[in-house]
Amino acid sequence: MSDTVLQELDDDGVLLITLNRPEKKNAFNVEQWTAFREAVNAARENPKVACLVITGAGKDFSSGVDLNDMANADGNTEHPFVSSAKALLDFDKPLICAAKGVAVGGGATLLLNADVVYVGESLRMRFPFVQLGLVPEWGSSYTLQTVIGARRAAELMYTAEWIGAERAVEVGIATATVSDDGLLDQAMVKAREIAQWPISSLVETKRLMRRVHMESVHSANDIEQEAMMRLAGSPENIESVMAFLEKRQPDFKQFRK
Repeated sequence: MSDTVLQELDDDGVLLITLNRPEKKNAFNVEQWTAFREAVNAARENPKVACLVITGAGKDFSSGVDLNDMANADGNTEHPFVSSAKALLDFDKPLICAAKGVAVGGGATLLLNADVVYVGESLRMRFPFVQLGLVPEWGSSYTLQTVIGARRAAELMYTAEWIGAERAVEVGIATATVSDDGLLDQAMVKAREIAQWPISSLVETKRLMRRVHMESVHSANDIEQEAMMRLAGSPENIESVMAFLEKRQPDFKQFRK
């Protein structure tokens, strides 16, 4: 079992998954994507798990994809973030996220797939896809609009602006703001409140609540992956990655000739 994703199941049926690469702001590399997918799928199948809580080790939730890792990815092999997306979209038990610090890219779109989201006061959230010369992922081109509305979603996607804890609650991405120190405790209290009920009822209720959205979410995810493949490796995407690795601002105007 990979130590990039920690798991702890308590007697109440609450499974805590902790993204565990704090030195990298819990950025997902291939190992962590794979471990995350396996953990989520196992939680879905485990009859002892009634509710899932996801958080990040250290000061941050997740800074999304590890760009150093993506730069070295094998283009001939399907990246495990594809199957991780499916695992998350198909997860049919209550899901709570407890996020503080940085929640960027995949760390932000993960939150959109949670049923309850608590954020710490230190939250700095961002959908940076246009800055990377890419497109939204994990169905977020659809889910962000359903959560906060089309115009607010467009503003956040087109500008890649930073979102603090209060703004996240204001627009509806987060359920509530909690102090960083009390964040995980609040999430676990709510998870145990949920987990006391029959798992079969929780699963069927979640399926009913999500049924109207599921076809659209999966369709969005499929279309996003196609668009991602078209743009990944483009001059703009390469410039963005190189600028990140070289710690400089990207220059996209050079491609407008």
